[in-house]
Amino acid sequence: MTALQGKHDKPVETGPIRRLIGVLGPGLITGASDDDPSGIGTYSQAGAQLGFSIGWTMLLTYPLMVAIQEISARLGRTTGHGIAGNLCRHYPNWLLQIIVTLLFVANAINIGADLSAMADASKLLVGGPGFLYVALFATICVAGIVFTNYDRYVMVLKWLTLSLFAYVAALFAAHVHWAEALSGLFLPRITWSADFFTTLVAILGTTISPYLFFWQASQEAEDVKTSRQRKALVHAPRQARNAFERIHADTLVGMAFSNLIAIAIIVTTAATLNKAGVTNVQTSAQAAEALKPVAGEFAFILFGLGIVGTGLLAIPVLAGSAAYAIGEACKWPIGRGSRARRRGSMPR
Repeated sequence: MTALQGKHDKPVETGPIRRLIGVLGPGLITGASDDDPSGIGTYSQAGAQLGFSIGWTMLLTYPLMVAIQEISARLGRTTGHGIAGNLCRHYPNWLLQIIVTLLFVANAINIGADLSAMADASKLLVGGPGFLYVALFATICVAGIVFTNYDRYVMVLKWLTLSLFAYVAALFAAHVHWAEALSGLFLPRITWSADFFTTLVAILGTTISPYLFFWQASQEAEDVKTSRQRKALVHAPRQARNAFERIHADTLVGMAFSNLIAIAIIVTTAATLNKAGVTNVQTSAQAAEALKPVAGEFAFILFGLGIVGTGLLAIPVLAGSAAYAIGEACKWPIGRGSRARRRGSMPR
């Protein structure tokens, strides 16, 4: 039994790959969903507008992301409740309602933006009316959330994280001046201009988003509810060491994955769009379209497919985090594993 595989947190697996898959969970999904189509648009805009010089911000945000996401995960694992559930128990109701309302509004807007970006990317790739793609992707996401078994749902989200590797492939399809790219990544440069600071704030807001806090805390609480062995740490403190080691490893890997993909997007757009003088990019779909004449058909297809794949991952996370928060705020029975418990089937 390894330090990351306490008997109360994960079944014993054999082999390094299976152990890694067993450890990765809410942190990996959270990190991958951070690179949603709206986030891709922000990173594309940053690379196109400021070139390689903005890459260092990804190293700056990494420890900040790890810290806040690990705190959120520990909160859920320790109490067995998400962030809204804990607010409900320890803070005034008016504060809870304000926070949950703001989260719902922000997530609803973000979901709309992501669906629009996915539809635009699909139109570029295969043609057709955008509203049909919006309806199709929305239906797929809702069906997955409502009708899929909890364990299968989590596994699907894990597999969808692989769609982000499209941006790694797009990076190697571009002609990157690696000395400049590495210089921009490791040597911070600040430009005293409105464009620079606007982009910096946009990057911070994209990488450190409230819905990610709520989602990771709620998923840790959900895992407690759907496991016979796991218990909230306030009731089973002996599980804390193994649980916190797993959460730490999961969060480190998940946030690193998120930022590596963001770096790939920034470097790709910096090496292609910025070098070609294309600096006015507002959305991820515009970035994909602009890549076609500059970086070629292959990079364009990869970028477009990545938008669709990341949207299918991010939209359930956005919707789920809001649903968990509203359910806990209203003191409703919540949890995707509740149906399995009623049937007597206990996942994991």
